[in-house]
Amino acid sequence: MEEFYRIRRLPPYVFEQVNRAKAAARNAGADIIDLGMGNPDLPAPAHVVEKLKETVGKARTDRYSASKGIPGLRRAQAAYYARRFGVKLNVETQIVTTLGSKEGFANVAQAITAPGDIVIVPNPTYPIHIFGFLMAGGAIRAVPVEPGSAFFGALDRAVKHSIPRPIAVVVCYPSNPTACVADLDFYRDLVAFARKHGLLVLSDLAYAEVYLDGKPPPSLLQVPGAIEVAVEFTSMSKTYSMPGWRIGFAVGNERLIAALARVKSYLDYGAFTPIQVAATAALNGPDDCIDEMRETYRRRRDALVESFARAGWNVPPPRASMFAWAPIPEPLRPLGSVEFSTLLVEKAGVAVSPGAGFGEYGEGHVRIALVENEQRIRQAARNIRRFLETAPEMLHNVVPLATRR
Repeated sequence: MEEFYRIRRLPPYVFEQVNRAKAAARNAGADIIDLGMGNPDLPAPAHVVEKLKETVGKARTDRYSASKGIPGLRRAQAAYYARRFGVKLNVETQIVTTLGSKEGFANVAQAITAPGDIVIVPNPTYPIHIFGFLMAGGAIRAVPVEPGSAFFGALDRAVKHSIPRPIAVVVCYPSNPTACVADLDFYRDLVAFARKHGLLVLSDLAYAEVYLDGKPPPSLLQVPGAIEVAVEFTSMSKTYSMPGWRIGFAVGNERLIAALARVKSYLDYGAFTPIQVAATAALNGPDDCIDEMRETYRRRRDALVESFARAGWNVPPPRASMFAWAPIPEPLRPLGSVEFSTLLVEKAGVAVSPGAGFGEYGEGHVRIALVENEQRIRQAARNIRRFLETAPEMLHNVVPLATRR
């Protein structure tokens, strides 16, 4: 049976093989230490949960909400940008509440993309940065994810040699999946380039508060003139451990925000009002919960880097985000990230995300999420050590590694 047009534009779901392996192992009674999906295991702050309970069940809050977000929540987001980044935003024209940053990206792609439009996206990157535009009928040009000279060289070539000329560039720092970060100098150069070449800039800042080295990541909108070309997406999911609550924001350029708000007005009525009220309490409340979240991920990162190194797998310590981006250990690299990740589930009881799922330049790596406690992370390292010690002999009759180099 022929697939529908938009489904045909999507590549095969490369995580599916690993998901099948996890399901089969669990059905057989295995204890899988799941470091794959970036799904925070920490509880939402108690005062936020209490505000939700207080608001649920009131007659007015059961009604349809506003697709652009209740005024109090948009004011709270404006206050956050003012105190954290020194950026002033117009609550009415420069802020939209989204159902998480992922939905915001997907709908802004629908809002701005005509069939055949070209969008420049880092590779590897979070899949919605690519698939949102593909589903909208656009085409993708890739640039390196590291924010340096290679990025700007590829960006310049993409603008000069693409027909039609690209309409937008996506950036994501701290990066999902690679955890690399950008500084204000990079953003200054990017804004200058975008203004010179008539590009829009879409910045994913979902990990703004998950920094592990004491250096808060900047916002693109701190650059003078950025708001003339850019919109930025943030999320409550990681900052407040509220992934299932589905609250995020798009802020910035009024034309882009208006386009996103109009698309959303046709597609949804906004998040459940009590959730928006509770999210307002989070943004307006104390920051201790954010500090605790950050310290938890820092401890987990240190436990992972130290214990995996003792297991024979050197993992570069991430400076930010809740992920480590790890090269596949030798001599297993010829397997590729999907097959390696599948075997890690089957032979070590540990799940990670194959790098190929984030773009072809993610091959050779896996993404490891810090979503288990330190004890479980160390257990994962012990399992992996046994796997790595026995892998060449165990796989000799299954995968002839020497012939696959």
